Amino acid sequence: MIRRATVLFLAALLPLLAGAGPAQAAGYRYWSFWEQDGTAWTYATQGPSLVRPADGDVQGFRFSVSEDSADAARPRGTAGFAAICAKTPAQEGKKRVALVIDFGTPADAPPGETPPAARTACAQVAPDATTSEALASVAKPLRYDANALLCAIAGYPRKGCGEQISTQKNPATGKGETDTGPSLGLAAGIAVVVLLAGAATWQIRRRA
Repeated sequence: MIRRATVLFLAALLPLLAGAGPAQAAGYRYWSFWEQDGTAWTYATQGPSLVRPADGDVQGFRFSVSEDSADAARPRGTAGFAAICAKTPAQEGKKRVALVIDFGTPADAPPGETPPAARTACAQVAPDATTSEALASVAKPLRYDANALLCAIAGYPRKGCGEQISTQKNPATGKGETDTGPSLGLAAGIAVVVLLAGAATWQIRRRA
């Protein structure tokens, strides 16, 4: 009777311990593309090779790990067109596009790489130029994959392109964190189960 009760107790406890840690999710490490509306950033609905910004537009790029567009990290900073392009005078037959390039945080960086400091640039390009062309004029080298996905800006990162990685979502903050192994809470929970199982076995043997 004691053995059966112990087994049932442990079977009920394990799912609770497993669920106590951060939820696992699939994330992607990539450059996201944004458009500034006033002082707010909006996730672009088209890729930078398709968008043809107007003179005076502000657009941004952010390197990070995210599950989807709703979870993507925005470019940091609120600098507008006037500040970014203040030292670039208007020129006949050209348009000016303000760009914010945020290389992200060390936590989002590929193994062995360190993100450069975020920067801004004022691209002065032909009136029909795309965002990709504007970016290429101020932040070479760019790197793309076979599907025209933007992989690197100014050579960062050196390798990789939109790779899928395992992430943990912290229940308290709702934010994703790169998975580096079993959670401490889960490991501690397993240790408790082992101790309880050992104690139950000792009790059974003692009563026998």
